[in-house]
Amino acid sequence: MNENLTTDRETFVTHLECSITGERYEADQLHGLSRAGRPLLVRYDLDAVRSAISRDTIEARPTDLWRWRELLPVRQTSNIVSLGEIETPLVPIPKSGGPNVFVKDEGRLPTGSFKARGLVMAVAMAKELGVTKIAMPTNGNAGAALAAYATRCGIETIVLCPDDTPEINVREIAMQGARVWRVNGLIDDCGAIVGKGAAEGRWFDFSTLKEPYRIEGKKTMGLELAAQFGWKLPDAIFYPTGGGTGLIGMWKAFDELEQLGWIGSERPKMFAVQASGCAPIVRAFEAGEEHAERWEDASTVAAGIRVPKAVGDFLILRAVRESGGQAMAVGDPAILKAVEAAAKQDGLLLCPEGGATLAAYRQALNTGLVDEDDRVVLFNCATGLKYPMPEAPQALDRTQAIDFDAL
Repeated sequence: MNENLTTDRETFVTHLECSITGERYEADQLHGLSRAGRPLLVRYDLDAVRSAISRDTIEARPTDLWRWRELLPVRQTSNIVSLGEIETPLVPIPKSGGPNVFVKDEGRLPTGSFKARGLVMAVAMAKELGVTKIAMPTNGNAGAALAAYATRCGIETIVLCPDDTPEINVREIAMQGARVWRVNGLIDDCGAIVGKGAAEGRWFDFSTLKEPYRIEGKKTMGLELAAQFGWKLPDAIFYPTGGGTGLIGMWKAFDELEQLGWIGSERPKMFAVQASGCAPIVRAFEAGEEHAERWEDASTVAAGIRVPKAVGDFLILRAVRESGGQAMAVGDPAILKAVEAAAKQDGLLLCPEGGATLAAYRQALNTGLVDEDDRVVLFNCATGLKYPMPEAPQALDRTQAIDFDAL
């Protein structure tokens, strides 16, 4: 962890507010959803932040997640439960993508996915606010991140996942100390069980956007992009969208950076990428709706974006529309083809959700939604090593004559 975080620090949080009504809520108290049943957003005294630090101060710090501490909610440094949250690299993919296409490779983070960003912040705040028992639904990677951070700081954790969650994710969650249960349903079915237990006072509900602080961790993706691109944002961002916390968080980050005077008013086109077999945000976007109806019989190889209904749907749709972007769906064949192309042409192993962003970019390029000259960022949300890969059955018998021409 950043050595500059060895003492308790100042934070600039002023309050929380309902994302749909604007109703204010006290900071330093435990909150779930607002009274309107919508996510709460953390607000900061950005004038005070501007007086306290500058872009130069940020640039002089080690490039980890905690360099942004004045824009993060944890008040007591002793409550940070870091596992080493690095700034993730921008990896060019000139052959499978194009000369101006970069993958933000979130698989380099602890537990191998971008879920570490949100869960390190949410768990640190749970610790700070006295939570002792947490439950959460997951499609895999979020549960792994929760298990790691909660175990590290001694919070009891229960994780529910669909029964077809990749086996490696289930075992990873269990290995890192959570009690994990497979459920014969989808992630929102798991969430319903978590919600019922929370209503009975059995645990605190850590479902996506049902506590305020995962957004704050995920917004560091947007903060990092600004710094990595020299305080001028890329032209387009393709983001794999299930619950959409990261897309919402980045949009919040860009607004805060502009208020600080660190970037201008220009924004990337935000592309919310979903799978054709589970595309509630795309359907709502195309229909001009503010909220997305539940997607029935959801199915896709990209398990991380198999979210039939997102509680922050209106925030996702708002960001996409305000940016001039689009919600896009891609089929499983295109996803798998993109994963193979990035691996075999550029040597970068994407997860299926990351493959979806490359497939969507290609589609957007073909239809004129983006140009080849645009600087584009694709989010690879987890290491591809967690996912099934095609067999490689070739073998040599060293006791037999070797046909070197066949190798």
